[in-house]
Amino acid sequence: MPIGPQHLLITARVAVFVGVVSALAAPLGGQRQSPGKAPAAAPKPAPRSEQKVPFHPGEKLEFDVGWSSYLTAGSATVVVQEKKPSYGSTAYYIVAEGRPTPLLSKLYTLYYKVDTLLDVFSLLPQRGSVYSEEGKRHRMKVTLFDHPAKKASYEIQTGTVVKKEMRLPAYTQDGLSALYVLRSLALTPGDKFEMPVADNGNLYTMQISIGKPESIKTAMGDLQAIKVVPVVKAVSGEAPGRGLAIWFSADSRHLPLRLEAQLAVGKFTLTLRQASGA
Repeated sequence: MPIGPQHLLITARVAVFVGVVSALAAPLGGQRQSPGKAPAAAPKPAPRSEQKVPFHPGEKLEFDVGWSSYLTAGSATVVVQEKKPSYGSTAYYIVAEGRPTPLLSKLYTLYYKVDTLLDVFSLLPQRGSVYSEEGKRHRMKVTLFDHPAKKASYEIQTGTVVKKEMRLPAYTQDGLSALYVLRSLALTPGDKFEMPVADNGNLYTMQISIGKPESIKTAMGDLQAIKVVPVVKAVSGEAPGRGLAIWFSADSRHLPLRLEAQLAVGKFTLTLRQASGA
């Protein structure tokens, strides 16, 4: 069963319960054993289970990017490159890249690469980064998550290096991991919930509403999709964007078929052109 907000809450409560029981049981280890009795063996910790997800290593999604009056202003790919040992656990390494069309690239050089390491057991990001080339300006932004401590370290590299420490709510995602966690949820029409997201050194809250299934046109034909509407707000209450919506396929894969965002510089759309290895 896909992980949902209710499952995250149950997991947190179980973790607290186990911690309390362990704390109360610890003093018993110092008690004197009865003569002739061997000390009881410590119980082995239960093995962790990977969360069930609708994606796997090798999945590649290719999108056409539209902007304002440009039907195709660029292209983007998102690839689940591998599942590998990472930060003492195991993680999916997911990479997204975006480029303008050759015509627009002659006017201005743009390149974006976003990646995340998504823990297979918790579905929480371990590390996320954004590399960008805008003309002659190159930037690298890295967020390293420490979920048990509810904090993250953020670093931006240009000509200099600037660092920032952040306090995090439980279950905070980064921008890319949030998309894949949404794919893993049971998207039930009418449901509403919140998801905290750390992006570019700032903390946001996504207030998410699940709409009814509807048919949308894609390069792969007319497909049934579930519309998900996230309203993104900064801690200050400011909304950095509006008109954000994502349509996921109504089948078990929950492919992101279309994404829309109304920004200050115009309306952006990403439309899935091809899904391979899915």
